[in-house]
Amino acid sequence: MKICFLIGSPEISGGTYVIFEHALYLQNNGYDVSIVAIWQPDRSRPAWHPAIEHLTFLTLDQAQSEQYDLAIATWWRTLYDLAPQVNAHRFCYFVQSIESWFYPDTDVAVRNLANSTYLLNIPGITEAHWIKDHLSQKFGHNYFIAPNGCRKDIFNTDGTHVLPKKAGQLRVLVEGPLGVDFKNVERTIELVQSSKADEIVLLTSSQITAYPGVAHVFSKVPTTECGAIYRSCDVLVKLSTIEGMFGPPLEMFHCGGTAVVYAVTGHGEYIVNHENALVLPLNDEAGVVAAINQLKDDPALIAQLRLNAISTAKNWPDWNAACPVFANAVLDILKGAATDTKKMKLMIAEFHAQFKRVDAAYGNQAKRRIHSLATAIASRFPKLTRVVKGLMLRYRRPRTILSRTQI
Repeated sequence: MKICFLIGSPEISGGTYVIFEHALYLQNNGYDVSIVAIWQPDRSRPAWHPAIEHLTFLTLDQAQSEQYDLAIATWWRTLYDLAPQVNAHRFCYFVQSIESWFYPDTDVAVRNLANSTYLLNIPGITEAHWIKDHLSQKFGHNYFIAPNGCRKDIFNTDGTHVLPKKAGQLRVLVEGPLGVDFKNVERTIELVQSSKADEIVLLTSSQITAYPGVAHVFSKVPTTECGAIYRSCDVLVKLSTIEGMFGPPLEMFHCGGTAVVYAVTGHGEYIVNHENALVLPLNDEAGVVAAINQLKDDPALIAQLRLNAISTAKNWPDWNAACPVFANAVLDILKGAATDTKKMKLMIAEFHAQFKRVDAAYGNQAKRRIHSLATAIASRFPKLTRVVKGLMLRYRRPRTILSRTQI
């Protein structure tokens, strides 16, 4: 059977990591697997995941000459940018989060484009129970569920450390890309800096070498080297406002640490407040600082959380146990009815055309009004305008993310 995964980018991310694990497993078990990417991997850098060296990566132009038994879309954009031009008997959708929530409420057209992909009548697979429930309640789908695994050969308590542990000190790990609102990394660093934490370590996919107030920065690190970074830290502070089934706290659990997180979507898959981690309500920044301080001041608490976190990790499946669940879902989809590709592609084209028109009409009108108003204010109050612009640049904060109950 010939399968392709449609992805955005092969660069480092949790979602791409999951895709690569499933793709490698399918290839190692007899499937002919390709990765069709909007952006191709940078071969000049060391591969951050084995899939980059062992799987076939194709451009859209190259993929158009192929015929697949199944094409698996993995991001809403791939259904618009790749799926209409890929030849496959069947299509399915691997949903790792409700991706319309990644955008602020002002990006109406983009949010609607993302949500429209859930209206397509194609089978799907997801990694978390909350996503399965949401797609069932809001869109009438009954997706397969295949929870993520963990690389226990990398994430464990027995390996090396990149930094020596210091008795009596609390070293905090912050993980995630910079400049992504819902990942909330910059604000997380600020909150940790205002706590009693002794040292901050940043693990990021962003291309940086240093960050103000951070003792150690690890950028674009291959997966095989991440365990040593986790083991060097005591607690992961991960304050994303949207997640599918986020992996870093689970990886920290495997490495003997605990975590401080928001009650974000997906945390309930394995995190229990005051049992293996500390969970705060979304945007409870004072609570986050208090939680970090509590871990610093109460060695018995952090010891108990870490002990329970290790227990959680031991009961979690590795990828050798998790991937067959995904593979069985793929097999069931392959046994099902072929996709009405003509109808699917026409529907995608209509969605795209409608929202491009809406975005152009409302977006251009709004921009003209804002520009006109800003010009009038600037001409009448030039000094005030300069002061306001300066304050905006200095105190700019992440955009508001919509409630998880909204589509």
